[in-house]
Amino acid sequence: MDEKALPGRLPERDRPWVMRTYAGHSSAAATNALFRRNLAKGQTGLSVAFDLPTQTGYDPDHELAAGEVGRVGVPVAHLGDMRALFDGIPVAGMNTSMTINAPAMWLLGLYGTVAAEQGAELSRCAGTTQNDIIKEYLSRGTYIFPPAASLRLTADVIAYTLREMPKWNPVNICSYHLQEAGATPVQEVGFALATAVAVLDAVRDSGQVPAERMGDVVQRISFFVNAGVRFVEEVAKMRAFGALWDEITRDRYGVTDPKQRRFRYGVQVNSLGLTEAQPENNIQRIVLEMLGVTFSRDARARAVQLPAWNEALGLPRPWDQQWSLRMQQVLAYESDLLEYPDLFEGSHVMTALVDGIVTGARVELEKVLEMGGVVAAVETGYLKSALVASLAERRRRMESGADVVVGVNRFTETEPSPLTAAGAEAVEQVDPAVEAAAVASVREWRAGRDDAPVDAALARLRAGAATTTNLMAATLECVRAGVTTGEWAGALRQVFGEYRAPTGLAGGAGAGGDAGIAAVRQRVAATARELGSGRLRLLVGKPGLDGHSNGAEQIAVRARDAGFEVVYQGIRLTAGQIVAAAVEEDVDLVGLSVLSGSHLAAVPAVLDGLRAAGRGDLPVVVGGIIPASDAETLRAAGVARVFTPKDFALSPIIDDMVTVIREANGLS
Repeated sequence: MDEKALPGRLPERDRPWVMRTYAGHSSAAATNALFRRNLAKGQTGLSVAFDLPTQTGYDPDHELAAGEVGRVGVPVAHLGDMRALFDGIPVAGMNTSMTINAPAMWLLGLYGTVAAEQGAELSRCAGTTQNDIIKEYLSRGTYIFPPAASLRLTADVIAYTLREMPKWNPVNICSYHLQEAGATPVQEVGFALATAVAVLDAVRDSGQVPAERMGDVVQRISFFVNAGVRFVEEVAKMRAFGALWDEITRDRYGVTDPKQRRFRYGVQVNSLGLTEAQPENNIQRIVLEMLGVTFSRDARARAVQLPAWNEALGLPRPWDQQWSLRMQQVLAYESDLLEYPDLFEGSHVMTALVDGIVTGARVELEKVLEMGGVVAAVETGYLKSALVASLAERRRRMESGADVVVGVNRFTETEPSPLTAAGAEAVEQVDPAVEAAAVASVREWRAGRDDAPVDAALARLRAGAATTTNLMAATLECVRAGVTTGEWAGALRQVFGEYRAPTGLAGGAGAGGDAGIAAVRQRVAATARELGSGRLRLLVGKPGLDGHSNGAEQIAVRARDAGFEVVYQGIRLTAGQIVAAAVEEDVDLVGLSVLSGSHLAAVPAVLDGLRAAGRGDLPVVVGGIIPASDAETLRAAGVARVFTPKDFALSPIIDDMVTVIREANGLS
């Protein structure tokens, strides 16, 4: 029998999805070299990771950028950096995704200017600016401006691209980080669609797009989702996403063309689900998660990027990224997955799963809309509190063993791994000289430009921001004048102000059925009595620009449940602000959370500040993705304890914090 004539096989294979690796570090030139290597290996699109100063609108020489430059992505401070990033890469022939949100307008302006300098027609440029600011208030923390002003910038970008860059996806509604922050599948779908409604309403209400063109807007809206290891449930989630998106765009916005209503999404599988313990197990996790978004032809991702096996240890090397790319290629080209129609069509099990998620997500969406929309739900703290509570419940299940994580809370016996035998050499190392070079570069850029057009462009930007005019034209003038990332964002900060999002701790759930928490409560109370204070006080601090606050929030919730009085002021604090809070609040312990890799700069700055303030006796503990050699360095500098992702049980961590307080105060 002819193999091609097998029953059920499609006459033509489905086309493979766009294959990316999320890449960017140290400098524009180094990242450009990495891009070229990955493209030569068969990668079919670019996914640009920007460093935290770029994402939060700071230049490399800003105080908050110290220790963060080039660490989790590439620094792009001005047009010269963007030129270097895409040097020798024809942008018009490349599908480029840029993970950038608050300054998305600025980075798109830089990208479009480089494309024009290459002789490309903007109308041919294809790619995506993530540009979903709502999830930044809930999870990643790289917001700058208040929600309403941020949505205005998003609407301006959408209106501009509709006219000038019709192949560009101007916004990527991002449920990825909602899942990482604790969202259940129902919450992930419901909250993400509430964000999409807010974006579409903002475009419609801005008056920049005629009603008859809303279908053109809808078809350029894409989504960026997370895929966890429960891959059957993930298949159902993606089918539910598509069904609800079709319903909303048809009924709320009157889009009649089914092609325009199609749910279009890219995916990165769950990075925070990867483990530091037995990291070789991450390979099978990544493969299962990839299947969740590729198995179902009717809900298949059109772009996929996979994390590397060692991302729980640090920055992946080019070889590690290559391994993740090869996983995609084996599935797409060696397996027969793309040769068949939808494998779940007619499945009673899948239909029931999808219907359950659709029903629950519709309830969540309607609840948010009744509050006045997603902006109101952010500002009241409802969404953040819901995610903190869901993540607390997820952690409770893992700590109790109800949810098994192989190598972490079960099957922990292991042979030494040859993959990690090299220690720090198992991850990419960022040369400390990178930051100094970036600081020198941006200062040289400022010194070499004509200040008059810079001042005029920034004045135009500030004036436009005070009105309802589209700010893309003023942004492009800033690009061409040589304005820097920090100057562009700084001008808008002057008009829009800066925003501090709710922490969500007020609605955070406690430890629930954790049997160990009662004993910890007794130790907390006893220690407070021995010290003669009413309650032990813990300051939880997030130094630098790292906005991944999930771990810090869960520590704060569990410590509060154990009887601590917790001081937590949210993300993005300078060492000076943390020291001032520790002194003013007269705390017993400082806990610092750093996930960006900047711990060797951020933590010593806090220690030095405490000594200068006369509180060198105040104990400090640190949590984050910290290699063993760095942990030794921090302990030598004066840190009392270092906690990493392998320390997954929260109550023992809180208990150890009590021990630290007792040791620091000479108690037995």
